[in-house]
Amino acid sequence: MSSAVSLPHDRQALLTELEQVRARFAAIVSNTPGLVYQFVLHADGSVSFPYLSEGCLALLGLTAAELHAQPQRFLGLILEDDRQSYLDAMQASATALWSWNWEGRIWVDAWKDVKWINLRCTPHPLPDGAVRWDGIMTNITDSKLEQLEVRHSRARLAELSAHTDRVKEQERTRIAREIHDELGGNLTAIKMALAMLAARLDGDPALREKTDYVDALVDRTIEAVHRIAVDLRPALLDLGLVAALEWQVKEFGKQTGIHSSFSANHRDIGLDNDQATALFRIAQEALTNIAKHAHASKVTVKLARLRHHVSLKIADNGSGIRQADRAKPDSFGLRGMAERARALGGTLTLSQASGGGTVVAIKIKRDTARDSLIAAAADATIAAENISTSK
Repeated sequence: MSSAVSLPHDRQALLTELEQVRARFAAIVSNTPGLVYQFVLHADGSVSFPYLSEGCLALLGLTAAELHAQPQRFLGLILEDDRQSYLDAMQASATALWSWNWEGRIWVDAWKDVKWINLRCTPHPLPDGAVRWDGIMTNITDSKLEQLEVRHSRARLAELSAHTDRVKEQERTRIAREIHDELGGNLTAIKMALAMLAARLDGDPALREKTDYVDALVDRTIEAVHRIAVDLRPALLDLGLVAALEWQVKEFGKQTGIHSSFSANHRDIGLDNDQATALFRIAQEALTNIAKHAHASKVTVKLARLRHHVSLKIADNGSGIRQADRAKPDSFGLRGMAERARALGGTLTLSQASGGGTVVAIKIKRDTARDSLIAAAADATIAAENISTSK
């Protein structure tokens, strides 16, 4: 008798507790920015939204009742360019039963505006073969536009940096040629005139000593002019990247006493003049860093033309680069090298060498179309020569 009397009381307590849970859930949902929802992909491919919070209208421009009645309208809101990625992400989540995290653009007809939205939800398999997701959609338009603006700004800065480097190299080339042609030519003329003057002098030891001194001074000046011109832009760059790097590595070994070696798997690497110059400058900077900081006794430089990329690796057996050194605010050398690589559409990585030391690896894309044109031109030349010989 007592248990029969207590049942209504227990039922009422359960109803009260359920109402409290519903109230708490409603309070949480109402204070959640975005749209809380349940989405179901049925076994026959149809979709439905069993639950939609009041944020539906503010986010999608559709009421919950409208989307309940026509759930396929949500796919229609997604811009055509982003629609396939939405479907692919949904299918991947349904197949693997992992979280569905997608962002893309929708057209909100109510405001004639495009929004970026992000949906995050968790899948649950249902007994009838369907999959239900519980999650939230949020408006990420502001943050997405900021990201795009930052990306665009970085791209413009990279373009400006690349343009600055090109202008700098052109100015280096101009100055180097003027120094070589003008100063070098004038100094050579002075040396010739001095030799003629010395030949006409009588055997006066004092005058002979002065002319010998001036002649030696001209020689040193000619050497200095040559060195400055080479530092500005090595003339060997006109013969290609392989020749320039081979010379640079030999000079590095002579100047530092570090055992240095260079190898390349092709003489023609397949880069245009700007790309070759930029890659040469990266190598110069890497060698300069090794001379200053690495305390190395051996350096190897390897240049390779691969199928779709050009690879340059500069390895040393020195003390290596610490992570703290890379993050230094004044590490302009490393940042400059990375920026040059990015301007070439490539990447620069730093890693520890197997026996200690550092490996600087640069990889940039090759212009395979250029190689095809070169090969076609070579074939045409050979064909023309064969025709001429046959005649």
